[in-house]
Amino acid sequence: MTAEQMWAPLRQGSVSDLIAERIMQVIADDSLRPGDRLPPERELAALLGVGRPSLREALRSLKAQGKVDVRHGAGVFVADPETTRNLREALYAEEVDLEELFDMREVLELPAAAWAARNGDAVKLERVREAFETLNAASLEGGVDWRHLQSLDAAFHMRIVEAAGNRFLARTQGVLQEILSRGMDTTLRIPGRLERSRADHRRILDAILAGDSSAARRAARAHVHGARKAALSRKREEIENLLTE
Repeated sequence: MTAEQMWAPLRQGSVSDLIAERIMQVIADDSLRPGDRLPPERELAALLGVGRPSLREALRSLKAQGKVDVRHGAGVFVADPETTRNLREALYAEEVDLEELFDMREVLELPAAAWAARNGDAVKLERVREAFETLNAASLEGGVDWRHLQSLDAAFHMRIVEAAGNRFLARTQGVLQEILSRGMDTTLRIPGRLERSRADHRRILDAILAGDSSAARRAARAHVHGARKAALSRKREEIENLLTE
C-alpha cells in the first residue's frame, strides 16, 4: 500500500478527531506496527490535507491515550498496545525458565503456522515469504552477523504469527521473542544448527504457501523441538563448564 493510499485526504468533520481516527485505522489495518515511525509532520499533514496545528492536536490526544510515542528529535512512533506492555511487565517480573519459554513457543507457533496456511491471506503470506528470503540470504553470507541473524529469525516467525490473523497472539509472540533474544544467545551458532534451521524454515514456508495447515503445524513442531533440544544442550554444557572451572 502506498503512502497516498494509507493517508488519503480526510472527509469533513472535527479535524483533529478525524486525524486521530485515520491514524488508528492505519494501525488497526496492520499497515503500521508497534515501533514503526509515522511520516514526518510536514509530510503527514500534506498527505492528509490538513493543517499542522490540527495534526499536532491529534497526536497529543493519541499520546495521552498511549497510542503513540512522541520522541523529540526522532519522530512519532506507534506505541505497544496496553495488553502487550502489561504482558511484558508481568513476564519480566517472573523467573521464567528455558523449558517454559519453549513450551510457550509450541503453544503459539504451531497453531499460528496452521492458521496462516488456512487463512491464505495473500498480502501477509507475501510478507512471510519476504522475511524468509531475507533471513535465508543473511544465513548464507560469509562472516555471519549472529545478532542480526537472530533478529531476522524472530521476524520470520513473527510474520507467520501475523498471517495467522490473531493480533493478541502476535503481541504475545512479540514479547516471547523479546525475552528469548534478551535472555540467551542464538542457538544458530551451534555447529549444524544453522543448516537444520534453514531447512526447517523452508518446510514451514512451503507448507504455509501450499495452504497445507497440517503440514505447516508438523513442520513448526519439528522446528521448535530442534531449537529446544539445541538450547537445552548448550545450557547443560554451560553449567558443566562452570562446575569444572
